[in-house]
Amino acid sequence: MDFRIERDTMGEVKVPANKYWGAQTERSFENFKIGHKAMPNEIISAFSVLKEAAAKANRELGILDDKRADIIIKVCKEIREGKLDGNFPLVIYQTGSGTQSNMNVNEVISNRGNDICKEKLLHPNDHVNRSQSSNDTFPTAMHIAAATIIEDRLLPSLRNLRDSLKDLEVRYMNIVKIGRTHLQDATPLTLGQEISGWRSMLDHTEEMIVFSLKPLREIALGGTAVGTGLNAHKDFGSVSAKYISQITGKKFITAPNKFHSLTSKDAIVYAHGAIKALACDLMKIANDVRWLSSGPRCGIGEINIPENEPGSSIMPGKVNPTQCEALTMVCVEVMGNDAAIGIAASQGNFQLNVFMPVIICNFLESSELLADAMTSFRKKCVVGITPNNEKIKENLNKSLMLITALTPHIGYENAAEIAKLAHKERLTLKEASLKLGLVSNEDFDKFVSPSKMV
Repeated sequence: MDFRIERDTMGEVKVPANKYWGAQTERSFENFKIGHKAMPNEIISAFSVLKEAAAKANRELGILDDKRADIIIKVCKEIREGKLDGNFPLVIYQTGSGTQSNMNVNEVISNRGNDICKEKLLHPNDHVNRSQSSNDTFPTAMHIAAATIIEDRLLPSLRNLRDSLKDLEVRYMNIVKIGRTHLQDATPLTLGQEISGWRSMLDHTEEMIVFSLKPLREIALGGTAVGTGLNAHKDFGSVSAKYISQITGKKFITAPNKFHSLTSKDAIVYAHGAIKALACDLMKIANDVRWLSSGPRCGIGEINIPENEPGSSIMPGKVNPTQCEALTMVCVEVMGNDAAIGIAASQGNFQLNVFMPVIICNFLESSELLADAMTSFRKKCVVGITPNNEKIKENLNKSLMLITALTPHIGYENAAEIAKLAHKERLTLKEASLKLGLVSNEDFDKFVSPSKMV
C-alpha cells in the first residue's frame, strides 16, 4: 500500500495515500482495534451538516473568508452524497468524547478541500473546527442524528403499521370471540376490539416519541470546551442552529444552557425511553399474534397469518410465526440498548460525559432496527392476518365465562356453581343451568348472548 506522511502536534504519521484522513484519524485507527462497529453513517452525515452550518455561521459573523467557507460547504455536501465513503474508519470504542471522529471529519474536509483547490487552503483545526470543540460538536451531531432518524425512519414505519392495524380493526369489528386474562378464558369481545388495543398502543407511543423530540432540538454547538463558549463568537451558537435548521429542514435551536448540554445526555435517555415503550408494546402485539395464530390445529388458532417459508428442517408442512420472532428479538435488543444508554448517561463527570459514542450508537441501532422490523412485520404478517371463524366460534361457545352475563340475574355464587358443574361434568352452560334449576330455558337464551356482551 502506498503511504503519505501527515503531521500533527505529536509528529509524523504514515497515512494511506488514497484516503483523505490525517494523522489524528490514523492514530485512533491504530490505537483502538476494538470490535467492528464503525461510527454510524448517521453521525458522519450529522457532522457534515454541523460543519457546513459552522462554516456559514463563521462567514456570516466575519470569522471565516468566503473562499474557505465555500470549499468547506462543498466538501460537506460531498460527504452527505456518499462521495467520500470509506474515509471514516474509526470504531465506536474510542475516546468517549468522540474527539477522534470529530477530527476525522475535520481532516477529511480539510484534505479533500485542499485537493479540490490544489493548494493548502484549509487546516482541520484552524478553519474546519473554528469556533468549535469536540465537546460541543459531538453532542450536536448526536441530536441531529437522533432527531433525523426518528422523524425520517422510525415514525413513518410506526404510522404505517398503525394504519394497517386500523384497517384490520375496522374489518373485523363485528367478529365476536372469547377474551382472555391471565391466559385463561374471560368474557367476549370482538376481534376488532382486540386489535384496537394494539392500534391504540401505537397511537400512544407515537405521541410519546413526538413529544421527546423537543429536547433533542436543543444543540450544544457554541459551548466549545466546557460550556463557556471560549474562542467562539457570542452569536455562533444561534446562527449555527439557524443554518442547521435550513440544511436539515428540521427545527433546531441553540441550547440555552451549554453547561447542561455538554455534560447531560438526558434528552437522548428520554427519547430512547419513549422508543423502549414502543418496543414493549410491539413485544406484546407480536406475542398476541403468535399466541392467537398458534396451532394450527392444537393451539388457539383463532387467526391465520401468512405462510412465508418452511418452518422446520425435519417436520414437513410446519410453518412458524417468524415475523413475530424477528420483531420480538429486536425488542429485546432495544431493551438492552436502553439499559446501556441509561448507565452511560449517568456517568457524566464535571463538564463532560465521555460515553457519548456508545450512547448514540445504541440509540441509532434501536431506531433503525425498530423501523425495519415494523416494516417487515407489517408487510409480511399484519396485512395478511385473517380470522379463523370456525375456531373462533368453537372457542367462544365452549367458554365457561359466558356465565358472567347471568350474574346480575342469579347472583355470583349461583353463576359460579353452574360454571363448576359444567366444567366437572363436561356439560354446556345451558345444560348445567337447567340441571341445577337456577334459570329457565327462555331466560338463559335471553341473557347469555355473546353478541350482547361486547
